[in-house]
Amino acid sequence: MSTTTDPAPPTGPSSPPAPLTIPWWTRGDTNAFFGLGFNILVNVLTLTGLMIAVVQVPAGAVLGTVLPALGVALILGNLYYTFLARRLAKRENRTDVTALPYGPSVPHMFIVVFVVMLPVFLASGDAMQAWEAGLAWAFMIGVIVMIGAFIGPYVRKLTPRAAMLGTLAGISITFISMRPAAQMWEVAWIGLPVLAIILIGFFTDVKLPGNIPVGLAALLVGTAIGWIGGYMSVPDLEQAVSDIAIGIPDQRFDMLFSGLGDLAPLLGTAIPLGVYNFTEAMSNVESAAAAGDNYNLRSVLLADGAGACVGAAFGSPFPPAVYIGHPGWKDAGGRASYSLASGAVIGVLCFVGLFGVLEALLPVPAIVPILLYIGLLIGAQAFQAVPRIHAIAVVAAILPNLAEWGRGMIDNALSAAGTTAEEVGAEALGNAGLVYEGLKTLGEGAVLVGLVLGTIVTFILDKKFHFAAIACGVGAVMSFIGLIHAPEVSWAASPEVSLGYVLFGVVCIAYWFLPNARTPRTVDEADVVAGH
Repeated sequence: MSTTTDPAPPTGPSSPPAPLTIPWWTRGDTNAFFGLGFNILVNVLTLTGLMIAVVQVPAGAVLGTVLPALGVALILGNLYYTFLARRLAKRENRTDVTALPYGPSVPHMFIVVFVVMLPVFLASGDAMQAWEAGLAWAFMIGVIVMIGAFIGPYVRKLTPRAAMLGTLAGISITFISMRPAAQMWEVAWIGLPVLAIILIGFFTDVKLPGNIPVGLAALLVGTAIGWIGGYMSVPDLEQAVSDIAIGIPDQRFDMLFSGLGDLAPLLGTAIPLGVYNFTEAMSNVESAAAAGDNYNLRSVLLADGAGACVGAAFGSPFPPAVYIGHPGWKDAGGRASYSLASGAVIGVLCFVGLFGVLEALLPVPAIVPILLYIGLLIGAQAFQAVPRIHAIAVVAAILPNLAEWGRGMIDNALSAAGTTAEEVGAEALGNAGLVYEGLKTLGEGAVLVGLVLGTIVTFILDKKFHFAAIACGVGAVMSFIGLIHAPEVSWAASPEVSLGYVLFGVVCIAYWFLPNARTPRTVDEADVVAGH
């Protein structure tokens, strides 16, 4: 009698790995949800106030049309970025992929109001005409960004990381951090305790009892302090509750087409800002890559452009975009779904008209510390994710945004005094210690200027003088046609600056022929401080 033995099941490399299960929600998603949600909340509250107070669009139209249109774009965009995150997680077989944050672009909120809509309103006295111009501008931004989707990946390959992250740090330090910091210190007894909770909760391993989400705890503490201290007003809250109105998203093609009929005056800002949008998105994708999540840039840019076009078609002049701050939400524990939850909740709030209630319920100093946290993290990442020697290039890329921010502060102060820099005169400003014209020239097209300067300095530090000269040539062309260092796109827009870049490039080429100039500098990757 003979017996046979069943063969052993295959083991080792021939066994396929078990499929990875990617959770739909984690505790870290809760943390990041509250942080990003409050970030978007602040921005939507801001743009609501700008539309009503500055452009004087009726509150009913803003709450009933603009915000629901923005809500549609937020929900669709964040749903797409959640899909991208889960797809990346499955492709790379890991569970720590963080979705890109998405919401209304902060710089564009102010630009479309003060540069596009307000001049039309002042000239015509018609808020609806100003709104139509804003819709046409936002639509053109979307089209330009989608065109940029096909050239952005090549620009990303050619642009050093120090230039992109340094430019992002410049935006973060100035336009993301400074206003929240000022708002906090105006009411420091509310803002500083909230900041303490955020810094300890997100930058250390100390957990709150019961693992309460840091963002939620910070908001509750700040809101409690604000109400107990008498900073908030019950009558204001009651009035806001009485003003609640549900808004149903509806297409506004008639307004969009009317605005597109007079498009020519808008191109001077739409083209540079469209380029800004795709370069900022490029920097944000690079920031995410530095934190470990390498997204396809073309997919991101196409979604950003489509979101702006969809929002404009429904009546929103505020283009949404991938946000700065991915590494911050990754550190907070956010994964694939926090952004979708934030977009969905804010979108629903847009539909049901609760933003007036939230503005009356939540103290601003209790919300804005989360923006300061993001600013701190992105500013630090620019130095941590590049070799130490490239820190010089990071600083060079930061400078244009500092100049633009400073010039904006001067203009706003003079406007509040009922005058302008032109009326005061360069000599008087100079006697007060302000190099106004220099700040203005350096800061015009700040994002693109930061990329150009950061690239030039990086190539110089690496002794790639011929590449630095090429970057100077790019700067010369861009300044000559007005994409940078000029108030508008035009021929010979800034010839003196263009000549300066040409001469800079000549110096680089001259050095390229000197002894030892072509010996490449070795950059040790171990010299990079951190991955994010």
